[in-house]
Amino acid sequence: MRAIVQLTLITLLMLSSTVRADLVNTINAIKPAVVGIGVYTPTGRPKNQLFGSGFVIGDGSYVVTNSHVVDQELDDSLLQKLAVFSGKGSAAKVILADLIARDEEHDIALLKIIGKPLPSMKLADSSFIAEGTSIAFTGFPIGAVLGLYPVTHQGIIAAVTPTITPVDDSRQISIAMLKRLRDPYLVYQLDATAYPGNSGSAMYDVKTGVVVGIINKVFVQQSKETVISKPSGITYAIPVKYLHQLLQKNNIKLAENN
Repeated sequence: MRAIVQLTLITLLMLSSTVRADLVNTINAIKPAVVGIGVYTPTGRPKNQLFGSGFVIGDGSYVVTNSHVVDQELDDSLLQKLAVFSGKGSAAKVILADLIARDEEHDIALLKIIGKPLPSMKLADSSFIAEGTSIAFTGFPIGAVLGLYPVTHQGIIAAVTPTITPVDDSRQISIAMLKRLRDPYLVYQLDATAYPGNSGSAMYDVKTGVVVGIINKVFVQQSKETVISKPSGITYAIPVKYLHQLLQKNNIKLAENN
């Protein structure tokens, strides 16, 4: 019996080491495609404001994020422009971008950068991935404070669950919530904690780096991200299936960036 337990522990340690090695390689491969999303104000102080995370897809000119990340109305009098921040720390570059498509129901937005293409990530197909699958996501948690330094969190798919938010009181139920109760769609529930600024991060397979979902917090729980003061340890991600639907609806065919 003791020998069986020891063998099991050795096997688990070996598997854990393999996953860590896979993740190290995957992070190095995908990090150039991870970007910050915000606003550039040439006359402002500060000029750059970081609101969330995103990732590059296709030929390197398209960027995906959450719809709520780009929900702020731009001030034309201040010459404000939607911006993608590429790179790390003080070496980060500001790249202007246009909002070309959005899906508010599934909280997805698609931007197109103005300028040279960036390294990109590959998308998984529209199939749901299995519960227990090892995933990771890389973005800019608390970006306004920590700056443009990509951070990776690792976990598993804990559940595939409808977008139904429990409430303590019937008075908290909104019209939008009632509509989702009639026709809920499925999202991934993770056992990893996302923070403000992680919204829009790519959630990817640890081994391959292929994008399987988009980290989302505000849209699902219908409130501000309060995970710093009240961390729940639960994060939600929108399946990449709905990104494929948005691309198809807007007749956007992706060409892989070589």
